[in-house]
Amino acid sequence: MKRFARVIMPLLLLIYIAIETYAKLHNTSICGSTGCKLAGQLLIFPSIYLNYMGLIAALGILILGWFSLKNTIGDKLFFVALYAAIGFETIMFAYQYYVNPEPCIFCAGVYGSLLAIALVSRPRYLVYALPAIAALWMALGMLSIPKNAPLITKDGTWLIHSETCPHCKKVKTYFAKHAIAYHPLHVQEANARAFLKALNIDSIPVLVIKKGAQTTVLKGDKLIIQHFDAPLNPEESTPQTPPLQAEDKEGCSLDNQLGATPGEESGCEQDAAVPLR
Repeated sequence: MKRFARVIMPLLLLIYIAIETYAKLHNTSICGSTGCKLAGQLLIFPSIYLNYMGLIAALGILILGWFSLKNTIGDKLFFVALYAAIGFETIMFAYQYYVNPEPCIFCAGVYGSLLAIALVSRPRYLVYALPAIAALWMALGMLSIPKNAPLITKDGTWLIHSETCPHCKKVKTYFAKHAIAYHPLHVQEANARAFLKALNIDSIPVLVIKKGAQTTVLKGDKLIIQHFDAPLNPEESTPQTPPLQAEDKEGCSLDNQLGATPGEESGCEQDAAVPLR
């Protein structure tokens, strides 16, 4: 059983990773799920390099597993390498689990294989490590991480807002009065904040109007209300807006809004409207 856990199982893991690496080098994959396709988008380097790292790690565990059968030093190094790999894969797999709409099946196979090797090799070590593994899952689950999914999913009017921002309330009151339909997006949502950060927008409300390939972004209550007040044809684009004036006050600072609790009115820092197209 010891030989099976420390040599045969790591060898099977090495073969598993090698098959996926070969497939990826030939523009295919043994994993056809959406999660597998999206997993590579979360990396700062081409995903094939992660396969190479997996091959090296699996080979190292296999070699150390072989030496662990012969001496105590090899035994200790085997478990150090194995649990280092489990810790690394816990963070990688848990992060993509929370970010992607569905997990990567290939990554799940690697993660499950490492845990199986640990369980069969020495069960009590895995029992000791379970609280740390669970803590990593919990820590990542508590973070507000942008989802690997589109924020604006269909044509329409989308309002990024907060309940505590009076400028947002002004826009929502106007929309209610004039029966203007819109999709609310709360600024506390990680994807909404990432969207604003990408556009270098630091205050709300922000209105996004999507119509086919055209997307219009309007910042500030005055500019949003002006857009709907202007006598335009439905076919026409956004109205021309006057040059920005430093005294235009029509937005709530994101920094204050992210820390506010529902019902609070204070802490609303105002700044100028910035139209983006």
